[in-house]
Amino acid sequence: MIRIPFNDAWRVGPLVSVHEAIVVAGAGEEEVTLPHDAMLRGGRSAENSGGPQTGYFRDGKWTYEKQFDVPAEWAAKRVAFEFEGVYRDAMVYLNGALAGQWAGGYSRFHVSADPFLKYGQVNTVRVDAQAHQDSRWYSGGGIHRPVSLLVGGLVHVTPTGLRLTTPDVDSDLATVVASTEIVNEDVSTRVVEVLLEIRDTAGTVVASDRSRVTLLAGDTISTCQRAYVRQPSLWSVDSPHLYHASVRLSDDNGPLDEASTHFGIRTVTADPIRGLRVNGETVKLRGGAIHHDNGILGAADFADAAERRVRMLKAAGFNALRSAHNPMSVALLDACDRLGMLVMDELFDVWTVPKSGDDYSRRFPQWWERDVDAMVAKDVNHPSVIMYSIGNEIIEAGTPHGARWGRRIADRVRAQDPTRLVTHALQGMYIARDKIPALKAELQLGTAPRGLNDYLGQAMHLLDALMASPVVGERLAEPASVLDVVGLNYGESRYVLDKETHPNRVVVGSETFPTKIDQLWQLVTENPHVIGDFTWTAWDFLGEVGTGRHVYPEDQQVHRAPYPWLTAECGDIDITGQRHPISYYREIVYGLTSKPYLAVRRPREDGYVIKPRAWTWTDVSPSWTFDVPVGSPLHVEAYAAADEVEFRLNGTTVATVPVGTERNFVAEADVPYEPGVLEVVAYRNGAEVGRSALRTAGEPTHLSLETDRTVLPADPQRLAHIDIALVDDNGVLNPNRDTEITIEVDGPGVLQGFGTGAPATEESFLDACATSFRGRALAIVRATGEPGRITVTARAHGLPDTSIEIDAVQAPTQHRTGEPQK
Repeated sequence: MIRIPFNDAWRVGPLVSVHEAIVVAGAGEEEVTLPHDAMLRGGRSAENSGGPQTGYFRDGKWTYEKQFDVPAEWAAKRVAFEFEGVYRDAMVYLNGALAGQWAGGYSRFHVSADPFLKYGQVNTVRVDAQAHQDSRWYSGGGIHRPVSLLVGGLVHVTPTGLRLTTPDVDSDLATVVASTEIVNEDVSTRVVEVLLEIRDTAGTVVASDRSRVTLLAGDTISTCQRAYVRQPSLWSVDSPHLYHASVRLSDDNGPLDEASTHFGIRTVTADPIRGLRVNGETVKLRGGAIHHDNGILGAADFADAAERRVRMLKAAGFNALRSAHNPMSVALLDACDRLGMLVMDELFDVWTVPKSGDDYSRRFPQWWERDVDAMVAKDVNHPSVIMYSIGNEIIEAGTPHGARWGRRIADRVRAQDPTRLVTHALQGMYIARDKIPALKAELQLGTAPRGLNDYLGQAMHLLDALMASPVVGERLAEPASVLDVVGLNYGESRYVLDKETHPNRVVVGSETFPTKIDQLWQLVTENPHVIGDFTWTAWDFLGEVGTGRHVYPEDQQVHRAPYPWLTAECGDIDITGQRHPISYYREIVYGLTSKPYLAVRRPREDGYVIKPRAWTWTDVSPSWTFDVPVGSPLHVEAYAAADEVEFRLNGTTVATVPVGTERNFVAEADVPYEPGVLEVVAYRNGAEVGRSALRTAGEPTHLSLETDRTVLPADPQRLAHIDIALVDDNGVLNPNRDTEITIEVDGPGVLQGFGTGAPATEESFLDACATSFRGRALAIVRATGEPGRITVTARAHGLPDTSIEIDAVQAPTQHRTGEPQK
């Protein structure tokens, strides 16, 4: 079927009842381009909102409406809408009549338009959606993923009908099996030729097959064709080679329909002896969990934002992502395919027992099969997807009836895609929550913790003991038995136990504390049956506010932070793409770099120290710019895969410290503050292995602007990301002089979002003004569709205006995100 983008000229507004509107409710006057997050416009508040779980954003009900022309000749065709994601409880109306619906907020679904169209006239499509006490994180709201209009003949390939598998692969030959679902909606029998072609990256046909199929009126038939690729280029993390497959239908009268997709040739296996193997080579998953939101874009899912995120995550050392806790978007999967990132795609956060007031559990019994089918259909041609997760911390998972549900879900997944692994992120706090009081008493954890930091330490100790307990081992027996890989959330205390008691079990750390990555990675590398680790989280997200924040004695000692906290503050990378110190520590633990990393603890008069606990790293930053008297002692941390490090201040050695005395890969010292250059040099066996330095910044003199592209296709789906920094005359970032910055966009572009990584703020991402955070901000500009030069100007009081230019070009371009350009 022909795919027509259907994202422009939608009107959106609050959904009101017919009694309020007297007539059938229509959309508001605001015109938007999809994808769109309606929840951002509703704002935030301490009261009358979703609370800390959703970032204090207000719930809402919205309606979208779009008018479009339907040519008279479409009466002889078939027309459908493809929605990649609508949050939530989508109701789709066409010319006032209900055409379709979908309960979940993250699944791709299709709505047949044929019975409701007016041919040769203007038609109206309306989509209603709502979000109300139904999520444990920021969900966003509305049509947050793209929409397409699909148009085909009476004989056509169904929208998800082309599926590729590679059951037999070696270095000389790969067997490609193409299953194509074809439907005949004509009133007569049709005989159809089916041409399959496989092309390489140069566009050369490297394999093909031709077959014939007879379809009676109303028939739906799946063809099975085999083609053989000689000397295949295999898809892997290091070499993400993609092929293009197309299927063309024709008869004696000419072409009928066509379907195409990209796919990769690769094999995936897992066993407790050799671990996870991709193309026969063992791979340890350096994984991170990510939420669906795109930071200052909210839930709106743009392909360029997805690609930027995957590129940055891979540069930070990750080779695998887990979608938490919902099916990943097509755009994100495409980026993982192109860039070489392995994926654990996750289905559900709840089954039959709720975690929020009005969450998916109410819909699950009637809708779970359709959501399973939708995710498999979306993922099946993506080589990046190696595992399906059937759930996250499902409350009933450890019960007999919960285990039965798990078996049903796993069986349905395998029935449609037996080529991938099935896992489930299991958590002892839910599986054996009835045993927690007795275990706390046994561990003598009855004393009140001294603040949140101490509480998190106790929680970690309790969780380790609970996961290692016999009761959890017993209750895991049935839910684990239905899986190819047993996912354990915060369950590393079971790794060695399972190796002994369940020698055939393959395990993955599906969710782990970032502060324990040194211990976790050692367990992963030393145990073949443990195939990897997924930290919580790789990229920070909106909602679940303050999960990993630094809490001092003067702060509220509560797990969820008060308003106006916005983000979880537990990601390796913040919502704008800036790496936190934990990210560099992780890269060193993984053994990916020999360059040390240098950070300085925030000075406090009382000397209070926050220890690494759970999701909270030490309160350090990569800066040697402080408003303290010269000579003040500052505590510095160096991360290094080395024996010892030398700290030098303005060329003079001030300390030489062994690495790993108190924390693995860490050396610490107190250094008297003096403006200039603080340097760390790492040594192994007496030889230097790397060095890094921090420089004191002067007063900011200008704004630095860097964009991820200077050429942008003139397409309203395309974005340019512009990093803004407050710097001195030498280009050194000053993190201590935050100021309000205003963005102005001239030419064929619009400001799609503007904000910072500030974890607590009352500023809106929809405004053209924002206060920098630690000297930084991020502006995102979207093309309008017209060619021309886009000029982006940043202004701040007392500083000269700074501009950057981006050319919007009509012709398609291969340039996507890459190295920053000034």
